[in-house]
Amino acid sequence: MTKTLYAEFTVKPGSEARVADMMRELTRLVRSEPGNELFLPYTRDTNPREYFVFEVYRDEGAFQEHITADYGRTFNAELAGHIEGDGSVLTWLRPVG
Repeated sequence: MTKTLYAEFTVKPGSEARVADMMRELTRLVRSEPGNELFLPYTRDTNPREYFVFEVYRDEGAFQEHITADYGRTFNAELAGHIEGDGSVLTWLRPVG
């Protein structure tokens, strides 16, 4: 079964450009993972500091490979200083039917 989630976070004022650059690089890397089926980062149309990232991985194993990737740890460590709150809010999803 696929592992599907979306992550939400809000960027601190003044960090918009840096986080956008970070997200572009992360997107490139995650999409190259063999088990990644979808990685779509968005910002809210009315507030570009609010991010929503929709992610789908082939299965639990693919997701575990994703979260243990060195570049992900590096990304999350830097992101922590650029966002409001304690980190991304994750919502786990399952298909209907």
